[in-house]
Amino acid sequence: MQKVLFIFGTRPEAIKLAPLIKKMKKNKRKFDVHVCVTGQHREMLDQVLHFFDIVPDFDLHIMKKNQSLTKLTARIVSDLESIFTTVNPDRVIVQGDTTSAYAGALVAYYHKIKIAYVEDGLRSGDRYAPFPEEVNRKMISQLADFHFTPTTLAASNLYNEGIKENVSIVGNTVIDALFMGLETVKKNEEKYVQFFDFIDFSKKIILVTGHRRENFGKPLENVCVALKEIARRDDVQVVYPVHMNPHISKPVYNLLGKSSDIHLIEPLDYPFLLWLMNKSYFIITDSGGIQEEAPSLHKPLLVTRDVTERIEGIKAGTAKLVGTDTKKIVSEATTLLTNQKKYKIMSSVPNPYGDGHASEKIIHILQNT
Repeated sequence: MQKVLFIFGTRPEAIKLAPLIKKMKKNKRKFDVHVCVTGQHREMLDQVLHFFDIVPDFDLHIMKKNQSLTKLTARIVSDLESIFTTVNPDRVIVQGDTTSAYAGALVAYYHKIKIAYVEDGLRSGDRYAPFPEEVNRKMISQLADFHFTPTTLAASNLYNEGIKENVSIVGNTVIDALFMGLETVKKNEEKYVQFFDFIDFSKKIILVTGHRRENFGKPLENVCVALKEIARRDDVQVVYPVHMNPHISKPVYNLLGKSSDIHLIEPLDYPFLLWLMNKSYFIITDSGGIQEEAPSLHKPLLVTRDVTERIEGIKAGTAKLVGTDTKKIVSEATTLLTNQKKYKIMSSVPNPYGDGHASEKIIHILQNT
């Protein structure tokens, strides 16, 4: 039996690791599963844990107001020391690009414990975009012993960096989570209809999300101006669950709070976001997870970033990079709203990020190595 320790701290990590945790826990003859959350996100993390019925064994509660990346990293590294002593795991599993993932991998390396890295190999090519995620990924890749990549392109990125052993192309676990979540959501359809009764679904719904540090300030203001212009159309309603970070919420509410066809709402619990994604016409986002999920729902994406490590969606045609240029965002949104042929092309491309069986492939590899 392998003693496995999962370390994560944010909502996206929890979503992407939930299917793997749940399936590993069912295989009790092979895996003794322990879950440690750092609390890098708090309310948003707890929502996902509750939805997937995951109870952490350890919670570091590390977040403090206006905490710097330096202090955040130092606290996680320091607090994980006692967890490793208590659990003494055979393997540590981390996912993605967060400070929690990097710190977890670093402490595992210090303890000479093998590291399995889920969603390895993503690269934007710009060490400051996304920041600090791009460099976090590169550092975790160097520390990891097992590299689970979502696509062939991600695997080739690792090969180009000299990482060639134990690289496995498995797809992205976010698709596993998406299908698991949708099954639950469909059983409670009326609850979601009632929750979103303020939306006029006779119109085309544009879902907007945003949280990237590199878009703070003027870039975010440019996006807001574009949304105001798009929302002037009679056939459109914009729904924007606004991130809690004041660097985002303050300018968004200042610029868009009085627009009648833009609904600014609080961040959505994961199942409510899934339901709304499924009902939307297309999505404007800077989220990596949504770039991976939306193609399975046949929703075109406009990505408000200058570069993305999710290149596969751009190449496949499910998404377009529009950056934070107001005119470009308005132009591409208008095209999707008025050109049925182009909309159909973007919405019908198969998801390049997987088929919903990534967790099973990871488990098969780990239990046989």
